[in-house]
Amino acid sequence: MIEVIKPGISTTVQDLGRPGYYHLGFPQSGAMDRLALRSANLLVGNDEGAAGLEATFMGPEMRFERDAVIAVTGATLPILLDGAEQPGWTALAVRAGQVLSFGYLKAGARAYIAIDGGVEVPLVLGSRSTYLVGQMGGFEGRALKAGDRLALGAPGAGAPAGRVVPPELRRGPGSPAAIRVMPGIYWHRATPAAQARFFADEWKVAPEADRMGYRFRGGSPIEFVPREPPFGAGENPSNIVDAPYAYGCIQVPGGLEPIVLHRDAVSGGGYFTIGVVISADMDLIGQLQPNTPTRFVQVDMAQALAARAERRALMERLRAHLA
Repeated sequence: MIEVIKPGISTTVQDLGRPGYYHLGFPQSGAMDRLALRSANLLVGNDEGAAGLEATFMGPEMRFERDAVIAVTGATLPILLDGAEQPGWTALAVRAGQVLSFGYLKAGARAYIAIDGGVEVPLVLGSRSTYLVGQMGGFEGRALKAGDRLALGAPGAGAPAGRVVPPELRRGPGSPAAIRVMPGIYWHRATPAAQARFFADEWKVAPEADRMGYRFRGGSPIEFVPREPPFGAGENPSNIVDAPYAYGCIQVPGGLEPIVLHRDAVSGGGYFTIGVVISADMDLIGQLQPNTPTRFVQVDMAQALAARAERRALMERLRAHLA
């Protein structure tokens, strides 16, 4: 068991999500930075998809009631065991009774804590991930609170403490962050000048950035090609007849501030979408802090598939390194 002494700002149980239910209105949920969670799990000898903890902006404080091997990846948060600083992206031995805590955030937005055996909470639609808006999954469908006690699974064969994921096998956003985007099915609704400005402008992450979506500000408003509004779309040129949303698509309400829909996003609506962030870059968005300068980079299908292959190759190198 683990006793939560302080929960941090928003610490939730997450695994790799529950695909297959989006058409029913249940988003995939799961870790915002999947590479970081996979890395943490591999370090401690878990299956890559085992449930761990996702801590946003501030880490929790927790007391361990059994010996464990843990790893913390993702955002740069000073890691403290009984007050002594420890390295990140490293398998760490923890003794029963020790307290894990964190210092102030230095880089990134979300840290991932894996414990050998994984966090044991009930499966909901095949996943232990927390869907906060739906109050389902995870620990009672909510973020952790002081006094919560988390059950841990039985450790496997065991992974030795001291193993490290080297810097070349980690990924994080640069500054400015470069997020690759494929134009979407409503791309034709924006004027050619607006299309060019969308990719030329520098945007900044707005404070409204969470598991549902990341809003961006500072770029030029989208100008739309004149049209006769179709039945059911409404008169604002940014509206469409309600349609499904893809994971990672970029809606632009009113043509003003793009919103990248992320892990807990709604599955459909009536806003124009200018494009979709490629799957290889969705982890990067989960590590963006408010006010981070960001540029969207236009790519085509061939480039998106090449990026996915590069990411797959990175995972294979990580698995081989930690085998």
